[in-house]
Amino acid sequence: MTRQSVPRIEYLRVKNYRALHDLELKKITPLTVFLGPNGSGKSTIFDVFAFLAECFSESGLRRAIDKRGRFKELRTRGSEEPIVIELKYREQTDSPLITYHLAISEKNKSPYIAEEWLQWHRGQRGTPFKFLDFKDGEGRVISGDMPDGNDERIYEQLDSPQRIAVNTLGQFARHPRVTALRRFITGWYLSYISADNTRGVPEAGPQERLSLTGDNLPNVIQYLKEQHPDRLNNILTKLSNRIPRLEKVEAEMMPDGRLLLQIKDAPFLEPILSKFASDGTLKMLAYLIVLYDPDPAQLIGIEEPENHLHPSLLLELAEECRAASAYSQLMVTTHSPFFVDALKPEELWVLYRNEDGFTQAKRTADMQGVKEFMDHGAKLGQLWMEEYFEVGNPLINSGAPRQR
Repeated sequence: MTRQSVPRIEYLRVKNYRALHDLELKKITPLTVFLGPNGSGKSTIFDVFAFLAECFSESGLRRAIDKRGRFKELRTRGSEEPIVIELKYREQTDSPLITYHLAISEKNKSPYIAEEWLQWHRGQRGTPFKFLDFKDGEGRVISGDMPDGNDERIYEQLDSPQRIAVNTLGQFARHPRVTALRRFITGWYLSYISADNTRGVPEAGPQERLSLTGDNLPNVIQYLKEQHPDRLNNILTKLSNRIPRLEKVEAEMMPDGRLLLQIKDAPFLEPILSKFASDGTLKMLAYLIVLYDPDPAQLIGIEEPENHLHPSLLLELAEECRAASAYSQLMVTTHSPFFVDALKPEELWVLYRNEDGFTQAKRTADMQGVKEFMDHGAKLGQLWMEEYFEVGNPLINSGAPRQR
C-alpha cells in the first residue's frame, strides 16, 4: 500500500454526541493528536470513531448505542436534535473530496438513521451533488464507479430504519464508491490495549492482526514468526533497544494447544512468563506490532500511549507513529508533554471545555506565537506545560482559554 492509495479523513464535525455539542475539525493531517487535561473530551473524540466502526459491524447501530448507555445518555444533555457525524475524506491523494453525513435520532425509544448521504463533485468546478441520499430507511443511490449528477438515481428501501445505507449497499459491487467507504470504516483499528490483556494464554493458531485489547498477542507473534520473520526480528530488535537487557520474545505452544508468551532477559538462562513481565515491555511490544503491521489498518487509533511507558520512550514512539502515517491515518489521544514534543503544530489539537461545559478544539498551528517559539527551538510539550497555549491549560481543570 502506498501513501497515495490510503484514504484520508480531512474534516470531522460532530454534533450532540455527549460533550461534543458542536465540534468541527478542519485540515486533519495523516497523524492527528488530541491533547488536553483530564475531562477535556479526548476519549469522547476517540469514541466517535469507535462508535462509527461498531455501527458498521455485525452488532449494528442498536448495540453500539446500548453499549454506551442508550440514546438518552449518548446525546448531549439538553439537546433534542439528532446526533450528527460528518466526515470529509479522499479515497486517494488526488481523488475528489467526499462528504459522508450520518444523523441518528430516536423514535419510541428506538434509535434510527434519520438522514444519511454521500456527496461529491467531480472536478474543480460544478455543484456538489449527493450520490447517496437516504432518510428513515429509504432513499436513492447512483451506481457506477464515477457517479455523476445526471445519472439515474435508483430507489432503494432498507428492511429497517436502523440499517446504515452505506453498510448495506456497500456490500454490492455495483456501488464501488459506497463500497470503498464501507471497507474503509469496517477496517478501522481503534486500540484499547492493556498490559493485563496481553498476558493471556490463548488457543494456538496464527492471527494476522492484534485484537483491539491485545489479548491475542501470542497468536500475532506466531503469525509473524511463520509468515514475516524479518518483520518480527525488526520489531524485537527495536524493543530490545528500548528495554534494558531484553534478549528474546517467544510464543511457545503448550501440550494442551494453547500459546504461552515468554520473555528472556540477560543474563538469565531461562525466560519468564509474560504474566511476570513489566507492563511497559508488553505495551511497547503491542504498539510496535500495530505500527509495523505488514498489512496495516487504514485508520489506527491509539489512546494515551504514554500509560506504563517511561517518558524517554515516548519521543521515538511519536516519530514511529508519524512514519506509520504514510500507510495509515493515525488518531492519538494523549496528555503527555513528552509525546507531544515530537509533533508538528499542524498535527496537534488542544481540547478544552467552554463555559457551557462543551468540548472545543484548536490547532496549535493556529495559535499565536507557537510557530515562532518553535523556530527558536521550543517544543510543543514544553510550551503546553509552560502555559503558552491559548487554551487547554494543563494546570486548570476547566482548560478554558488563557487570559494573558
